[in-house]
Amino acid sequence: EAQARASYMLEAKAVGKARAKAAPLLARAITQAMQGLGMQGGQFEVALRPAPQAAQSGLEDVEFLVAGHAGSTPRPVGKVASGGELSRMALAIAVTTSRLGTAQTLIFDEVDSGVGGAVAETVGRLMQQLGSDRQVLAVTHLPQVAACAHHHLVVSKQLQGKATLSTVAPVGGEQRVAEIARMLGGEKLSGTTLAHAKEMLQSGL
Repeated sequence: EAQARASYMLEAKAVGKARAKAAPLLARAITQAMQGLGMQGGQFEVALRPAPQAAQSGLEDVEFLVAGHAGSTPRPVGKVASGGELSRMALAIAVTTSRLGTAQTLIFDEVDSGVGGAVAETVGRLMQQLGSDRQVLAVTHLPQVAACAHHHLVVSKQLQGKATLSTVAPVGGEQRVAEIARMLGGEKLSGTTLAHAKEMLQSGL
C-alpha cells in the first residue's frame, strides 16, 4: 500500500506541475479569443484548488472562471454565462485547443446568439478554421456565419394534419444563394440581397 501510494504521489505531483504551467497559458489564450467574440474586456481564468482527497484525476480540482465584461469578477462559468456566451466560450476554447483535442465532430447551437456584424463574421471564420481538419456542425440564424460554411442544410417545419414535422434538406447552387439572401432580407428576395448573398458566399469560402 505504501509503495502504491508513493507511486501515485509521484505521478500526481507531476500532473499538478504540468497543470500549474499550462493553466495561465490557456487562460491568456482564451481571454484573447474572447475579445473578438463580442466579450470585450472579458476574462477567463483556470483555478487550481487542492482536492479534498486524492482522486483518479490527481490532487487538484480544476475550475473555469469567467468575467463576461470589464469590471466584473470572474466566477464559475456555469453561474454567470448566458447560453450565447457559453457557446462563444466553447468556441474560444475549441479554437484555442483545436490542435490538442481528438474530437472529430464539434456541434455549436446558435453560437452567434446576441452578436452581429463583424463579431458574427469572426465567429464564422473561426468555425471555418476549425472545420479545416474536423467536422463542424453549426445551427445559425446569421448570414455572416452561414456564409462561411462549406455545406448548407435548411431546417424547416411543416404542419401536416395535426402534427408538425421537421425536415432537413441540403441546398446548393442558386438555392443556396437564395437561402442566404432570405437570412439577409426576409422572404421577399431582391436583386440586391441576392447579389449580396452571392458575394458573401464567395468571400466566405
